[in-house]
Amino acid sequence: MRTATVHSGRNEEVQSEDARLVERVRQRLANAGSAPDPQSVAEAVRAETSGVAGHLDVLDALRLLRHEFVGAGPLEPLLDDPTVTDVLVTAPDQVWVDGSGGLRRTDVTFADEEAVRRLAQRLALAAGRRLDDAQPFVDGWLSGAGPHGRVRMHAVLPPVAAGGTCLSLRVLRPAAHDLRALRRLGTVDESGFALLEAVVTARLAFLISGATGSGKTTMLAALLGAVPPKERIVSVEDAAEIQPSHPQVVQLVARPANVEGAGEVTLRDLVREALRMRPDRLVVGEVRGREVCELLNALNTGHDGGAGTLHANSPSEVPARLEALAALGGLSRSALHSQLAAAVQVVLHMERADGRRRLTEIGVVRRSGDGVEVRPVWTPSGVTDDHELLASLLRDRGVEPPW
Repeated sequence: MRTATVHSGRNEEVQSEDARLVERVRQRLANAGSAPDPQSVAEAVRAETSGVAGHLDVLDALRLLRHEFVGAGPLEPLLDDPTVTDVLVTAPDQVWVDGSGGLRRTDVTFADEEAVRRLAQRLALAAGRRLDDAQPFVDGWLSGAGPHGRVRMHAVLPPVAAGGTCLSLRVLRPAAHDLRALRRLGTVDESGFALLEAVVTARLAFLISGATGSGKTTMLAALLGAVPPKERIVSVEDAAEIQPSHPQVVQLVARPANVEGAGEVTLRDLVREALRMRPDRLVVGEVRGREVCELLNALNTGHDGGAGTLHANSPSEVPARLEALAALGGLSRSALHSQLAAAVQVVLHMERADGRRRLTEIGVVRRSGDGVEVRPVWTPSGVTDDHELLASLLRDRGVEPPW
């Protein structure tokens, strides 16, 4: 036990010395106005060690400094892991990942709180955003950050984050699964798979609801991949996340305002532009604001088979969630319910449990009293007593129900 303690203390001393060397090199480069290229870094390392640093010392310093200046630093290997969907930093020695195996802690660590803060600020700058004491939180997009593609970053600085700088990175990977692949993975069973194919074939408009990370976008991309190749899909998104295997997809991507507050292009702007691009199916990657008004208008103008995703706890709560969003666009409750009843026929609900994402309910939107409600017609246990509501919609479109 004593030997292990001695080794542990020695490792900490080495790490501390490395951190001090990196800090001195960083300061030397900053003072000289030098770019952090390998030659400048090597020269700075040798200068800071009085020229006695060996090749291995220089390589170690280069590796550490690369983490400081390039990509996502020590988090880069985690982002490159195809099974990882989220990387979460809650303290210098607490780096977590989420993905196919669920949430787990990694052995990646930072030297100190200042190292986490520097990385968060550098990533914010790369996203064209500001992160400092005056603006202690940021949400932005990182592109071209390696084979993992685009990354959505969110960071909060102290004292807003009481325990220290918090950094969240969500990896946006192209959809890799079609409907059959989701069937093999257990995301949907055979009866649900047949119903999903029927919904796409009948060109029923649908919303996919669920919590963050429940698989809404993956399911949407898989369903769009089942759309006949002769149909033109125009998608509107915050980021180019929906990439179905389909020959006719046009992607419109929103753009946040720059650091000066100019140049913003919203989802609402893009929905209007999409209507001028001859879409057969109009898709909104995530309905989370007043653009719901434009989406419902579009789905009520002959654009059958449209789709979108929505954060909601259950299908039955979708109307209330849309009411809240539509209010941002000045749409009254009665107007929202009227448009919703005419625009959307089906709601698919995704849930995540024990690291697995599953389709847990298919519901049908129908008028009820002075509004609309979503009635469940299918669950993994089978069809419900209201399954004829969906059967009627399918038969009206010339598609025979798969039961």
